[in-house]
Amino acid sequence: MPSSTTVGTPPEPDVTLSHGLKQRHLSMIALGGVIGAGLFVGSGAGIAAAGPSIVLAYALSGLLVMLVMRMLGEMSAAYPSSGSFSAHAERAFGPWAGFTVGWAFWVLLCTAVGLEGIGAAKIVTGWLPGTPEWAWVALFMLVFCGTNLAAVKNFGEFEFWFAALKVGAITLFLVLGVLAVAGVLPGTDSPGTSHLGELFPHGSEGLVVGLLASVFAYGGLETVTIAAAESEDPVRGVASAVRTAMWRIALFYVGSMAVIVTLVPWDAKAVVEQGPYVAALDRLGIPGAGQVMNVVVLAALLSAMNANVYGSSRIAYSLVERGHGPKALGRVSGGAPRVAVLVSCVFGFGCVLLSYWRPDDVFPWLLNMIGAVILVVWIFIACSQLRLRGRLEREAPERLAVRMWAFPVLTWVALAGMAAIFVLMAREPGTRVQLYWSGGMTAFLAAVGYAWQRQRRPQQQQQREHGRATD
Repeated sequence: MPSSTTVGTPPEPDVTLSHGLKQRHLSMIALGGVIGAGLFVGSGAGIAAAGPSIVLAYALSGLLVMLVMRMLGEMSAAYPSSGSFSAHAERAFGPWAGFTVGWAFWVLLCTAVGLEGIGAAKIVTGWLPGTPEWAWVALFMLVFCGTNLAAVKNFGEFEFWFAALKVGAITLFLVLGVLAVAGVLPGTDSPGTSHLGELFPHGSEGLVVGLLASVFAYGGLETVTIAAAESEDPVRGVASAVRTAMWRIALFYVGSMAVIVTLVPWDAKAVVEQGPYVAALDRLGIPGAGQVMNVVVLAALLSAMNANVYGSSRIAYSLVERGHGPKALGRVSGGAPRVAVLVSCVFGFGCVLLSYWRPDDVFPWLLNMIGAVILVVWIFIACSQLRLRGRLEREAPERLAVRMWAFPVLTWVALAGMAAIFVLMAREPGTRVQLYWSGGMTAFLAAVGYAWQRQRRPQQQQQREHGRATD
């Protein structure tokens, strides 16, 4: 087995990256990272399909995400690394696994940068009609490319204030919503349970659609374990972020869904057309609710762009450091992997151009290819934790600053949940294509990674023999 898979191997050497993220940055990234654009933008379709059972859908998928984050936190606290789950997969199963999940996630993040840029540009062009969307995307890309080319503390500061705005907005929404539901908000009458009469209006199929929508809304929480490697105290940062994951998910996601379906009829057209948060604020008579939420959604999209440029560049850097990519991507100056940042931004802007040039074939193909990648990542996380936990307990128990609950039972429960989601995706025509294309990309990367591993094995053996001879 390669030396990179043993517990005694030191963590991935991020010595050339700076450690400019302070604990306040990491805490707010962890807090705000759970409030993604998917919550504000994508939850309307889930509510329309699942009705009041959307609360159950978000609760079930939230439990799964908590288990995944706990597993990832256990490994990341033991081995802080900018490669996060990619480095853990390599330790557990060999270089092919790190190669596969790392590059799959890089493609996902870069594509997401472009999609978030398009969403943000649509909001701005709504305020400034006649201005070209692509120009706004280019401007956003230049800004976040610039911040990520500089010291990592710039990324941390941007994310700190973006997260503060999102947390403040969602907290205010929840306070107003709870007061309205309780019937103590001036000028509003409590709807009671009048909108909750039919829990499953579209049966189990509606719940399935809501469940799938909620699963993908949670994507992006992994960024905090990538960022932890560049913080002042990686182990404490990861441990703190993971331990607060439960209440963050319960409060922000499940809580806001419960408030929305209580205040607004689930089948109201405004839920999809205007967005569920705007519909709820309109129900409360909040003036200018639409524009207020547009500002918050814009902040969420720009925050996601910033975080995904950062995450994609660090994943690429880590892959190159471990010999899984062209060395040019690993060049670091000023404490940042600047070439990796530039390439990630170019890839993301290329996705934007494809949405204009080839909107009917190439662009949908790309979207389908990344449709289920987050589930692939979660499966690698669970399988890696199963393999590494036993080694850690035998060889380095002092590194277990964070422990998975009820190991290994809950790890197997999480894997069963992921398998169930794959089955549900295969049943739905809209997600079946995503499942097939994502599976095809994963299989292709695994084959390339395995071939790369076999090609490098003789070279690594020679290096080890040379090292023993010089000793």
